[in-house]
Amino acid sequence: MIQAPITDTELQSHLAAIEPDGMSIFVLAGGQFRGAFFHGTHFVNQMRANHNLGILETLVLGQACLCAALLIPTIKGRGRVQFRYDTNGPAAGFSTEADSSGYVRGYLLQDPIPVDKPLESWDLAPFFGPGTLTVTRFADNARVPQTGTVEIKHRNIAKDLTWYFLQSEQIHTAFNTSIKFDRQGRVIGAGGMFLQAMPQAGGKNTQFTRYSGDELFDGVEHAFSSAPPFGEWFSEHGNRDDVIYGLFREFDVQTVLERDIVFDCPCSAERYVSAIAHLGRGEVEDILAHDPDPIEVVCHNCGSVYHIAKDDIRQKLAE
Repeated sequence: MIQAPITDTELQSHLAAIEPDGMSIFVLAGGQFRGAFFHGTHFVNQMRANHNLGILETLVLGQACLCAALLIPTIKGRGRVQFRYDTNGPAAGFSTEADSSGYVRGYLLQDPIPVDKPLESWDLAPFFGPGTLTVTRFADNARVPQTGTVEIKHRNIAKDLTWYFLQSEQIHTAFNTSIKFDRQGRVIGAGGMFLQAMPQAGGKNTQFTRYSGDELFDGVEHAFSSAPPFGEWFSEHGNRDDVIYGLFREFDVQTVLERDIVFDCPCSAERYVSAIAHLGRGEVEDILAHDPDPIEVVCHNCGSVYHIAKDDIRQKLAE
């Protein structure tokens, strides 16, 4: 990926002053719940810069990519997961992808999103119509991916992903994301949290006995729902530990892993040279004869723009 520069000097200063991006993975109640808390202010700004997005577009794709990042702890082995929204509303939807190595990429199905009047709130429901949410898992070395699809219920990205896990994977899961803009429309804070009950949650054969059964679920759910707006929290120099250990202090919370998560894409000029060279001979000859030199190629996943020299394609064909 070609990383687009963040040129706003005030935003640069703000990003340098707040806590760096990162994901904390934690467990509760002796392993009966697992969760992840992601600070992604720089992450969302890099996504915005690469796709050159407006405020509404940043809010939609930013929330989608935060959710995709929070899916990384659910990936087994060296796999990847695709999270997609398809609706008939003005926003149309998005496609995101997260890899177990820690990268996330994604794009809007409609950019710019048509708006017929000024935004009255940050509620995205008016921009999403009826549609579907799809999660596709690509396991390491698996020939066929596993795909689950549900109808959109809430027209809220985090709530609909929560709904998906309950309906398609029968797992009690919760997602919460937040993005904070300043008066100039800059993203000054962004983050999200994921929490999931493990198969033994609420069981009797565990070391954690302060709560049991429904009391445990209710207590953890209440703690999760008491979280501050993450975008505002991180914009004001908040850190991840204070939230995790503050919200879940009654549930023997333990942070088990810290991870770097970035908006990135495995695309490169070399990959596009190879892809063009492997097109049908007639199509390649037509490109070499009629397209401008260099050929401009845009990666829809990350917005990177590559200029491919025709001589590089000819050299690849000769190999």
